Amino acid sequence: MKETLPRIARMAKPDKRTPEVQLFTDGACSGNPGPGGWAFVLRHPASGKEKEASGAERETTNNRMEMMAVIRGLESLKRPSHVELVTDSVYVGRGISEWLSKWKENGWRRREKSRWVEVKNEDLWRRLDKLLARHRVEVTHIRGHAGHPENERCDALAVAAHQEYL
Repeated sequence: MKETLPRIARMAKPDKRTPEVQLFTDGACSGNPGPGGWAFVLRHPASGKEKEASGAERETTNNRMEMMAVIRGLESLKRPSHVELVTDSVYVGRGISEWLSKWKENGWRRREKSRWVEVKNEDLWRRLDKLLARHRVEVTHIRGHAGHPENERCDALAVAAHQEYL
């Protein structure tokens, strides 16, 4: 299932010279929390060029690794770009398209029942927010482990990355 979430248009008015790229991401965790890995595949469709990267942390959560994959992918872009972010993470997709602006308005807090609580992973959401201000990002949600080639590649890279901590 492929679902496109609302576009985030925070970048200055785009022009024809702005590169268009696809960013495929995934995170993996052995235990939650536990050792985890992140990975991305960045593709420039016009030239066919691709870049892959991955990393790991000794003690983390799956959501943090999903976010790190997006952060590292966006950080690797040398200039503002139109980015189609393809992720299997509902947390990342909805966070970017629905929750982030509300969290910021509320001082990085969210409602939980009748009280305010801190946003989980605020440090990473703040990093991601800065990157989203630089790029025009459209989120496409796909099902994980459903045979999507780039998602499967990212999953394999993320799992391999955190093996050193098992």
